[in-house]
Amino acid sequence: MNFRIEHRDPGSSARAGSLITDHGLVHTPFFMPVGTAGAVKALHIRDLRDEIRAEIMLSNTYHLYLRPGNRIISEAGGLHKFNNWDRPILTDSGGFQIYSLTDIRKITDEGVVFQSHIDGSRHHFTPESAIDIQRSLGADIIMAFDECTPYPCEYEYAKKSLKRTHKWLDRCLEHFNRTECAHGYSQSLFPIVQGSTFEDLRMQSAEYIASKEAAGYAIGGLSVGEPAKIMYTLTGLVCNILPQEKPRYLMGVGTPANILESIALGIDMFDCVIPTRNGRNGMLFTRDGIINIKNEKWKDDFSPVEAAGEVFSDIQHSKAFLRHLFISGEMLAAMIATMHNLGFYIWLMKEARKHIQEGDFAKWKAEMVVKLMSRL
Repeated sequence: MNFRIEHRDPGSSARAGSLITDHGLVHTPFFMPVGTAGAVKALHIRDLRDEIRAEIMLSNTYHLYLRPGNRIISEAGGLHKFNNWDRPILTDSGGFQIYSLTDIRKITDEGVVFQSHIDGSRHHFTPESAIDIQRSLGADIIMAFDECTPYPCEYEYAKKSLKRTHKWLDRCLEHFNRTECAHGYSQSLFPIVQGSTFEDLRMQSAEYIASKEAAGYAIGGLSVGEPAKIMYTLTGLVCNILPQEKPRYLMGVGTPANILESIALGIDMFDCVIPTRNGRNGMLFTRDGIINIKNEKWKDDFSPVEAAGEVFSDIQHSKAFLRHLFISGEMLAAMIATMHNLGFYIWLMKEARKHIQEGDFAKWKAEMVVKLMSRL
């Protein structure tokens, strides 16, 4: 993987660049649509590529391991062949999903024993097995196995957890360096900064991880319930420590406003289920604010959600029609809303990149954040 920074915003720490993998080029900053099981819910792979024009997608190691199984995907030639997505893919390590299985998992220094949420069967993830699974899935960017602490979290537990995450990282790196991708192309491993909401632990983790030679670095364990102000403070703190010339990935973030604020702090990569999950429930993101399309006020509004062609697509439907689909329980409602929201997120990334290139990102961001947080 190759990463280069091409422009820096003079009024913030925002930067625009290019990330090149064996499956193609991704322009930064970028947002990764979440295809948990290898596909984005309610969206065809073709539309993700041709309508949304996403340059990269994210899939989940935990879910693909359980179903259909990484062996099947590997036999298909890797995830790119299995789901017919020919652009870059990032897989997470499964650490966050296992963290969410609070009542059916046990964490030790060796790894994690957990029960499947599907059938209750028992499984064991270690740093080594997380690397092996992601090697077989064949994603271009793979993540180190880590422990995501809850919010709120006691300091002593966060400190103990951080020590474990760093030991797991060393094992991940060692195993990664002595293995190869099963499908004949290169993969890059990103370590993950943890430390809960404690500044000293975050600094300690960032320094430890920055000392490891890696293609890029991730920040995990944020956007798990803490106030946005804390998230921004910790993100800025970590970005000041991580290598300036490498890509930075803020995991699981977030709303459009969250993303623009984080770009200003120096983040290059994002993913989140908000645009898809919220879209399936009738929440639409627009340049002027947030729409709950199920509200009565849209019942006879025949204007489009966004003006045709101005954001991402010439395929438009009126607010009244989309509300009708939701109220009627039609599957098409979720499909249209998902396409709109992801299209908006991709458009927002392109706009951010354009303003970084033009040198006025900080001013544009300040104006956009106010609008993006408005309820229409």
